[in-house]
Amino acid sequence: MRVYHFIDEKWGLDNIRRRRLKIARISDLNDPFELEIASPDPTVRRAFRQTKAQLNGWAGLLCFSRDWRNPVQWAHYADRHRGLCLGFDIPDPLLTTVVYRSRLLKADMVAMNGAEDRQWEFYKKVLSTKYSHWKYENEVRLFIRLDDEDAQVKGLYFKSFDSEMALKEVIVGHRSELLRKDLIDAIGENAASVRLRRGRLAFNSYRVVTQSNPALW
Repeated sequence: MRVYHFIDEKWGLDNIRRRRLKIARISDLNDPFELEIASPDPTVRRAFRQTKAQLNGWAGLLCFSRDWRNPVQWAHYADRHRGLCLGFDIPDPLLTTVVYRSRLLKADMVAMNGAEDRQWEFYKKVLSTKYSHWKYENEVRLFIRLDDEDAQVKGLYFKSFDSEMALKEVIVGHRSELLRKDLIDAIGENAASVRLRRGRLAFNSYRVVTQSNPALW
């Protein structure tokens, strides 16, 4: 599946040069309802939050969108259209589609007290459930065990570009001043296999589309 990761220009270029993406920790996600459940029992809620803290120690994720054309995504995650959008090919079985709901999931005590694999499947389900107003993100997630990652710098974990996360496309925001040659230099020897394009605002709809005039980039 081709999926897209929005990022500002500085860190986007750094990631391209280093061929990696920073793995998000559960505690750093911008939605405070991440890994929250519905339960009237304060004991259950307390236990679930303790588990959330434990998961934060060994599980991380990368967030992608199925589409790059939504102008709100560019505004929120790519420095108000000054940043980049990186397109990756990732095998479908590795990705988990986010489900958007109007209500929190209920606690599944059988799963929460079951075998480790069953617990993780339930927690992954909760981690891939978001409030319906986030639907515009059209999100899929790649979950990663942090203890499987060798690269760690000052508590930060990174996922390297590889056959399971291959960079195939870079789209430059329509407000960016980044030159094509600078982007090619950042990609390096793999530039020929990566599609480069600049976004522009559509003329008749609320969409970002490809700038087809080569004189403008």
